[in-house]
Amino acid sequence: MNAILNTIFTKHQHQPGALLPILYDIQHELGYVPEDAVPLIAKELNLSRAEVHGVITYYHHFRQTPPGKHVVRVCCAEACQANGSEALAAHAAKRLQGADVTLEPVYCLGLCSIGPAIQIDETELHARVTPQKFDALMHKLGEKA
Repeated sequence: MNAILNTIFTKHQHQPGALLPILYDIQHELGYVPEDAVPLIAKELNLSRAEVHGVITYYHHFRQTPPGKHVVRVCCAEACQANGSEALAAHAAKRLQGADVTLEPVYCLGLCSIGPAIQIDETELHARVTPQKFDALMHKLGEKA
């Protein structure tokens, strides 16, 4: 982990306001921001551990534990809510119990007119997702559905 952090620190060493870019890069490389990284980040940026921790916990994007084999995001923005995303999120949570999948809320995937929408593993967007479509997508991933 230290080699990865050093590379990231070097990349952002002259950048004003480098905390967020550093956190994004760490999560991109490791899948989450490990607790052990907080004091190293704080020292590098001359911040307190509390300041770094506060930013990590403020932004929903940052994880503090390793994600599952897959990450599924359910849009919870108003347009998707109007089309049933709350029920879809509840269905997903129930169906994914015990599966190696991280389920996260997200606030807009840009598919507002064709919601509810989900994103699988950073790249795969799906619209008009029903519980049945969700189950089929999870089955395709090889996850409990």
